[in-house]
Parts: sequence; C-alpha cells; structure tokens
Amino acid sequence: MELLLTYDVSTVTPEGRNRLRKVAKLCEGYGMRVQKSVFEIVCTDSELLTLLDAIKRIIADQEDSIRIYKVPKGSFRAVKTLGTAKPLPHDDALIM
Repeated sequence: MELLLTYDVSTVTPEGRNRLRKVAKLCEGYGMRVQKSVFEIVCTDSELLTLLDAIKRIIADQEDSIRIYKVPKGSFRAVKTLGTAKPLPHDDALIM
C-alpha cells in the first residue's frame, strides 16, 4: 500500500524536540522524506500496524498531530512536482 504520512510535533520544550527527532527517524526507516515533515511510504498492512504502534509510543497525544493518508497504488509514480521537488524512485531496486 502507498501512504502519505505527515506530522506536526510540538517543539516548544526539549521533550518535544526529542519526540520530533524520534518520529522523523522512525519515518525514515519506513519511507522517503519528501518535505520536512512529510513522508511517502510503501508498506504492507503489518508494517503499517508496527509503524502506528511505534508512533503512538513516541508522541504526546495532547500536543502532536500525525496524519496518514492511504493513496491509490501508483500514486507516487504519477506525482506532479514543481520547483526543487523531484519524484522519488519507490519501485527501484535497492542497492546495498
């Protein structure tokens, strides 16, 4: 499945800045950053459940906001970009 994940983590306290770093690092392990707090993620249902559980353990429910949009398969290949934004190679083979 393809997901667009966005987050807004309160950074007015040191604890909030720590949560922001943790959420960003977690998301980097699941998808590709397309803006500062926006990720395109390709994952399975079980990976999504694991991601949601990990995020719930990090955020402060009364201060932070996470939005996850399930988009139709193929949406990332059809994205239109302007400015410095570039389409990302979600389907390319990983070279390690």
